Amino acid sequence: MMENFAVINLGSNSARLTINQIDDDGAYKEVGRYREFVRLSEDMQLHDNTLQPAAMDRTIEALKGFKTDYSKLSNVKLRAVATAAVRNAKNKKKFLKRVRDEIGIELEVIPGTQEAYYDYLGVTETLPLMNCLIMDTGGASTELILVQNRKANNLISIPMGSVNLTEKYLNPDQISARELFNMTTGMTQLYNGIWWLRKAMNLPIVALGGSNRTLAKIQRRKEHFQHFEDIHGYRMRNDEVNNVFGEVVSQNLDGRKKIPGLSKDRADIIVGGLIPIVTIISYLDSDRTVFSQNGLGEGILFEELKQLREEGKIK
Repeated sequence: MMENFAVINLGSNSARLTINQIDDDGAYKEVGRYREFVRLSEDMQLHDNTLQPAAMDRTIEALKGFKTDYSKLSNVKLRAVATAAVRNAKNKKKFLKRVRDEIGIELEVIPGTQEAYYDYLGVTETLPLMNCLIMDTGGASTELILVQNRKANNLISIPMGSVNLTEKYLNPDQISARELFNMTTGMTQLYNGIWWLRKAMNLPIVALGGSNRTLAKIQRRKEHFQHFEDIHGYRMRNDEVNNVFGEVVSQNLDGRKKIPGLSKDRADIIVGGLIPIVTIISYLDSDRTVFSQNGLGEGILFEELKQLREEGKIK
């Protein structure tokens, strides 16, 4: 065995750890996958883009748990990255120092364009797509990547995701028509400012991120798929996406918590999390949505494999 390669992806809503065992011949297999809802970006907007004590404490606890998990293995190489919440935080240095001092983890804050590039790698290495728009909706940002002939031709990270959109626009219990209209209009204006987005007209959208994957899980539960969580490569028509969104948005918070396939931990931010994709589907008149289980974490894995090959450590 070459190494156990562990990737921590600290997002604005959830923290994830994936561990892959890499063999000397370059083969790899996943040996661990963990997720904690930390809601790191909670109330940041209300406090001038500052990470809040409760959110930081929750995150530190989750990272301690992750360290316990990967420390059980031998020959571990760790790559730990943080995305939008830490990237945008005024007190990020203080938070990064806490993580270093209390857990001994060096968190690397990656720019949004690099996050988007890792998403692109994670998707294109595992799904047979020539031309598409990749969309990763996180807790505090959304990455968009225009793929033409399997190349990432344009990419951008916009500072809007499920948590901060909800905090900006919505009453999380019962959503009003006015809130929905203001939010959809806000997203459309953002899209209007991205000059290259028109080149994605009629292309399929490849959706990743927890909110987008929830769409597929709800639909798969409706269709009684045995493994409803296994959504990699699953496709939905636009009318199916819109029907699921209609069902989600018409319920109050308690009603959303009861929808099969929708995690209770996500029920308060799911409408904010789905607005970017529902809006872009109609904006681009996209013909279908394909879901990817792979994104940033897998992109980092593929980069590591490439580097090991170049160094001659694996075949």
